[in-house]
Amino acid sequence: MSAPKFEWNPETAPANPRQGGPDEAQPAHEEKARRIGVYVCHCGGNISDYVDVQAVVDAVKDEPGVVVAKHTVFACSDAGQQEMQEDIEANHLDGLVVASCSPKLHVVTFRGVAKRSGLNPYEYNQANIREQVSWTHTNDPEGATHKAIGVVRGVIGRTRLSDPLEPLEVKTQQRALVIGGGISGLRAAIGLADVGLAVYVVERERELGGWVGKFGPMFPHEREGRDLIASLVQEIRKRPSITVFTGAEIASKAGSFGNYLVGIRVSGSGDSAETITVDVGSIVVATGFDAYQPPEGSFGMGLPGVITLPDFKALVDGTDGPLRFQGKPVRSLAYVYCVGGRGDGGNAHCSRFCCSATAHTSIRVAGLDPKIRQYHLYRDIRTYGSFELLYTESRKSGSVYVKYPDDAPPVVSTDRDGLKVTVRDLLSGDEELEIPVDLVVLVTGAVPRKNDGLVGILKLPIGRDGFFNEIHPKLRPVETVVDGVLIAGASQGPKSSAESVASGLAAVTQSAAVLKKGVAELDPLVATVDPDKCTWCGKCENACPYGAIEKLSLNGREVATIGEATCKGCGGCVPVCPENAIDLRGYTDGQITAMIDGLLEEAMA
Repeated sequence: MSAPKFEWNPETAPANPRQGGPDEAQPAHEEKARRIGVYVCHCGGNISDYVDVQAVVDAVKDEPGVVVAKHTVFACSDAGQQEMQEDIEANHLDGLVVASCSPKLHVVTFRGVAKRSGLNPYEYNQANIREQVSWTHTNDPEGATHKAIGVVRGVIGRTRLSDPLEPLEVKTQQRALVIGGGISGLRAAIGLADVGLAVYVVERERELGGWVGKFGPMFPHEREGRDLIASLVQEIRKRPSITVFTGAEIASKAGSFGNYLVGIRVSGSGDSAETITVDVGSIVVATGFDAYQPPEGSFGMGLPGVITLPDFKALVDGTDGPLRFQGKPVRSLAYVYCVGGRGDGGNAHCSRFCCSATAHTSIRVAGLDPKIRQYHLYRDIRTYGSFELLYTESRKSGSVYVKYPDDAPPVVSTDRDGLKVTVRDLLSGDEELEIPVDLVVLVTGAVPRKNDGLVGILKLPIGRDGFFNEIHPKLRPVETVVDGVLIAGASQGPKSSAESVASGLAAVTQSAAVLKKGVAELDPLVATVDPDKCTWCGKCENACPYGAIEKLSLNGREVATIGEATCKGCGGCVPVCPENAIDLRGYTDGQITAMIDGLLEEAMA
């Protein structure tokens, strides 16, 4: 059953006592009476459990210019969108306010609603009353409701001063750049070429392949990683539209979305290097990850016979007969899980693939010699999805799994007989076990690859975990805040090879959707300069993180000019201007002041 909705009719409503009379001067933007629709979302209880949405509607229904005021269970649902479209058309609305979740999630959704209804999409504004209100004030519903009223009232004030804006159109190059020659980057390059785009692939190493190119049999298909890479390289050679640079790195980037000029530094023989400039419409970053390297002494690291999982996998992949390490036969070994992950080594994240990779490796060890004793020392096993079958097969092949407490990690030491691991086993009554072994394998996970130079050149956003950060993990999983710069594979977080390929193909889709049209539309919410006020002090140029501001000679004066296609609308230049010569479309001084007034009015009520 849907929630009741309130619709306000301006013809029958009482006069608004807060609206100025005929003798009161009105701002220029308010000379024309606005017709604004306001929709307050329940968000399925995420908002309405803590905010009285009916009270919010009642409080804002008499705001100047508000013609429709309603609350709805899910504003983003098909039914919710359809209702808004019908109201916009029936009431000739020229402004739309949706009070719901973060604008990061549904800006595209509600701009689409406006556009389909004939309303300028930039006269829609969103009030965040979920993340900024209901979720942060769960212990104070009354206070949350008052805050929500202030936030919505402020956004209505901003909408009254909004102007109909048009997207910025830029021509796009029919070429793309892929940074990284691992499995994700190679598959992305092939996909881009197959949709008709020219592609440049830049790989820092001398050979293509990344991690997968070093692997033997991989789960779940048991195909050799080296063979997989070889087949992808062969496919690339069949496509003349793909140009590959190995032993190369990105040296510079200029231009803007759709027309990036990228400098590629290619190493030659000795210390020689050549820089080549290419012009591309989009950039796919698939630079992969690094394996965690435990410090000396961590879980016995540095002791003879203590190695990491990547090194052990290389040992197993290169063995056909009995397993030997440094010339000695391996009769027993212990795997220590979560080394460098889930809090160890300062890394809070789980690398997701480590458990499956270790179980798969132990199955291969058992295939080499079923008499080898294998002990898996773990806190939790995360062989998710179909990989659970690997865990079952590993146990059936003879592996013994020992669960240790979070606060009592295994201790690796040596005595005259060799290596031993001391561990408490929660599965056998919290008994302390002392396990003599020939080899200790530290199961290390993925950590962000060091790419400081690339991050600085491309202005790549970094998440709290150190990996590259997407706009939204579900709605925009490969896009970044830098238009035309996409991320794929394990550069944005731990992934299996299949997941890395999937994200690479997602980046292909996003690139092709824009570049194949030849024209891209950018948000017009960018900074503007009043040349009559500007005296060019250079402070705005220093404040801009995107290099969008330059000095221009105009009528014998030096003033600032802003490249609209390069500007990201961050607003960093606005407060540093001593002449107040810079404003931001969609967030003008007048609009921001109106939002503050709306908040203050509720705070003082």
